[in-house]
Amino acid sequence: VKYPLKYILKKKNKNVCYIMSAKGFHQLEAAEGIVKAAFALIGMVAEQFVPDGPHLKLYNYEEKQWNHLMNWQHGTMYLFYGMSGLVDIMAHTSSAVPLAMDRLMFSTAAFVEGFMFYYHVHGRLMLDVHVHQLLLVAIFGVAFCLFLEVFLRGNLGLELLRTSFFILQGTWFWQIGFILYPPNGGAEWNLLDSNNMMFVTMCFCWHFAFSILVVA
Repeated sequence: VKYPLKYILKKKNKNVCYIMSAKGFHQLEAAEGIVKAAFALIGMVAEQFVPDGPHLKLYNYEEKQWNHLMNWQHGTMYLFYGMSGLVDIMAHTSSAVPLAMDRLMFSTAAFVEGFMFYYHVHGRLMLDVHVHQLLLVAIFGVAFCLFLEVFLRGNLGLELLRTSFFILQGTWFWQIGFILYPPNGGAEWNLLDSNNMMFVTMCFCWHFAFSILVVA
């Protein structure tokens, strides 16, 4: 909603909406940074202190093995998004931080998320690995768009494409949950069936089409 509305008001030279003025837009970006940092902090705390979480212990000396590395990986992803939120706040409330740093740090956070997910599924079954690999398309798509926005800030096409990749990432997370953990005791997917891989790949494209329609 934000980027199309900003474009329309700018094209018509209308300042009927304060939040879409230059000052209002900076305040909106800073507010989003606060929300991003807050949710990232909540995510990191939750990953550590859920009942079966690591509780800040990286290594289990009794069993002589790493302790809940999945939680630590998730926490690392949240950490970088939290850093991105802090940079957003500083970039849009202070002239000391170059404005382009918000997109650069956001791009870095998305890249780290994809990088961590790439090494998140080693040793899993075929379909489990495949659905996560498809997720990487959306994540690295976001990272690439954000990196281009460092140099092409305000490009509506990039902003809308990035938004569609974000929506794709969100809906595909839900789809992964339904595939790997069928709700209400539903029939389990055969994680070794190549036909399931073909269907899931097609389904991913449907999700992408849906995200584009939402943005449109």
